[in-house]
Amino acid sequence: MGRARSLPQPVIAEIIAVGSELLLGGRTDSNSLFITDELSTLGIEVRFKSVVGDDRADIVRALKTAVARAEIIVMTGGLGPTVDDCTREAIADAAGRKLGRRKEAFEAMQKRLAQWGRSPNKGQLRQALIPTGATVVPNPVGSAPGFWLSWRGTLLISLPGVPAEMAAMMRESVVPALASRLKERGRTPQPIRRQVFHTWGISEADVDAKLQGLIPKKASVDLGLLASPLGVLVSLTTKPLNSTAAETWASLSESVRACLHEWIFAEGPETMEEVVGRLLIKDKHTLALAESCTGGLIGHRLTQVPGSSAYVDRGIICYSNHAKIDLLGVPADLIERHGAVSAEVAAAMAKGVRERSGVSIGLSVTGIAGPGGATATKPVGLVYVGLNADNGETVTREHRFHGDRSVIKQRSSQAALDLLRRWLLNGCR
Repeated sequence: MGRARSLPQPVIAEIIAVGSELLLGGRTDSNSLFITDELSTLGIEVRFKSVVGDDRADIVRALKTAVARAEIIVMTGGLGPTVDDCTREAIADAAGRKLGRRKEAFEAMQKRLAQWGRSPNKGQLRQALIPTGATVVPNPVGSAPGFWLSWRGTLLISLPGVPAEMAAMMRESVVPALASRLKERGRTPQPIRRQVFHTWGISEADVDAKLQGLIPKKASVDLGLLASPLGVLVSLTTKPLNSTAAETWASLSESVRACLHEWIFAEGPETMEEVVGRLLIKDKHTLALAESCTGGLIGHRLTQVPGSSAYVDRGIICYSNHAKIDLLGVPADLIERHGAVSAEVAAAMAKGVRERSGVSIGLSVTGIAGPGGATATKPVGLVYVGLNADNGETVTREHRFHGDRSVIKQRSSQAALDLLRRWLLNGCR
């Protein structure tokens, strides 16, 4: 027998996100998710991610750690004009390079600022400083250029932290350059494929139990679960450099659908509000909202979808009992008998907003978001959602959520939208 062919080594990448605000709670890091997705199309496997504040010495330490374990480093943040933007200086320190004003970087920045009716100030001039030996990455939507350089056998790429700028630079410059670099070196790994399933109405523990044993031990596919206030995300990710991974991945995707079909509301990047919007358009329905504990969150989510004016008519925030009576016609004695947080009031709210707006569907939510307002029989997290249709059908659901006020509001909005989704699909069965 001949010797088995060994698979090429995977291309390992690390992402370094720079910015003290990422550590202090002022902003979340969404850039790394986008970068991971883009690199996965080339079969580049992100194994590490670091977040470091705007401290020059700390960034140098993060770089020295990354260069010892990754073939590609992608950095975002710290290339702006302010005094705390010190990524370029830290890279120069770590790699032993000097900084110099690069003509193409300066002219591109000057041109961009002129389009905005501005000229570069002293701080912005720093943005044109590039380490010697580095290649400038043009910024098609902003003023700060990026750059890449080779250092200790690793390709180091530095991009701005502004998401729109980073994304444009990744797509237009970085990914094509990486693809060419890999091809030149005979590195042709398979793209990393990822299938995402969004579920609602089932706990993470129950999802795990239903999928137990689904992935064979030697399969080149990773199963991931991620719980959030909007449900449990299930992902299947193929490992790169394996010719059988795609076939296994497709088979396992069908198995996940079969196991979780009752709770899967979307696949891929689609959100609950996008699914609902698509169904409303398909059946030519119009919608009005009556929101109490969610305070307009459902309306906000629905109107984030382009084209939602085709089906969203209005939303009423009826927080007080008086508002429920005055704006929706909920009978005062109904609230007196059952309380504002009840299935009966949720049904009356949905009917009231539908009748007053003349739409085909009314959707309501009422609950106790906390931390106060609970009673012995009605705890924090008790939520009722209601739906009333112009065919006379009324549906309500009771939920008991946990979490802080913000989480309960998010869960409540998701529950209301899921009720609407199920009704649009199959009459809430």
